[in-house]
Amino acid sequence: MAEAEGSSPLLLPPPPPPPGMAEVEVPTAAETDKKPFSGSGGSTMDVDRSRFPYCVVWTPIPVLTWFFPIIGHMGICTSTGVIRDFAGPYFVSEDNMAFGKPAKYWKLDPAQVYASGPNAWDTAVHDASEEYKHRMHSLCCDNCHSHVALALNLMRYNNSTNWNMVTLCFFCLLYGKYVRGRVLDRWPPWWPGRTFETTASTCKVKGIIPVFSVGAFVKTWLPFVLLLGIILTVSLVFNLR
Repeated sequence: MAEAEGSSPLLLPPPPPPPGMAEVEVPTAAETDKKPFSGSGGSTMDVDRSRFPYCVVWTPIPVLTWFFPIIGHMGICTSTGVIRDFAGPYFVSEDNMAFGKPAKYWKLDPAQVYASGPNAWDTAVHDASEEYKHRMHSLCCDNCHSHVALALNLMRYNNSTNWNMVTLCFFCLLYGKYVRGRVLDRWPPWWPGRTFETTASTCKVKGIIPVFSVGAFVKTWLPFVLLLGIILTVSLVFNLR
């Protein structure tokens, strides 16, 4: 029978998605601004290549860290682990951290990035690095910590734009972990801690004991302890006269 003139065609419901595929809801701009950025956390650390994805990294500064162990050089890593650090006036290093490879790292959560836009973490690190390529380095006022703080403020990490060098120094000291299994290649062979860590690494390969992050800890704190001991010894000698 022919279809009657003027009758509307039969409307069928949309077909279901193929098996194994789920419907994807596209968030609105307002929702994107409110929800934290979900970065891919699939990248893993590679100590040998100095890759620390989504991390703030820290390394001692010779002489300065010997007197003040909480003070050192800081950088921030991209989502793939490449280190960017404000290494000097008008210069931001890439994949070649000033003062040597990281001794400590502070692992951050990319889900706590509240900035909108795709790849917000890497965008913030890039923009902060470009900004500091036009800045003079100041040890006390505008330094490597300030560069990292700007990156965290741009990405609104932990929904905050109040990051600064003091808070970073405190949180890195509190939450930072010493890099495991790193041989102290920047120290002379006779330096305490280098021999121990090399021996520990060998033992780990043989399955005897695990490698703890003793070497990086010693590299940071032993010079300070030695200098403090010398100062106390000299003070006692003069006071006992």
